[in-house]
Amino acid sequence: MATIIIEVMPKAELLDPAGKAVSRALTRDGHTRFTDVRIGKRFELSVDGDVTDKDLDNAQAVAESLLSNGVIEDVVSIRVDTGD
Repeated sequence: MATIIIEVMPKAELLDPAGKAVSRALTRDGHTRFTDVRIGKRFELSVDGDVTDKDLDNAQAVAESLLSNGVIEDVVSIRVDTGD
């Protein structure tokens, strides 16, 4: 079984309040090497058998229409994990 992994992130030009909160917490805990945090979403779509180009095209369409809000988010990655 293969998995299509879709990653969605807030658009770079938008504020990420949750990411800022995590960034401040990291700094408070002494983790000063991390200068910025952005929080996004990850979706895993399981597929029986091999992933085809049509599966990837369908995943792209689903990502853009259902899994992300195009006004405030970008689909940044769609990849296949075969579990190898």
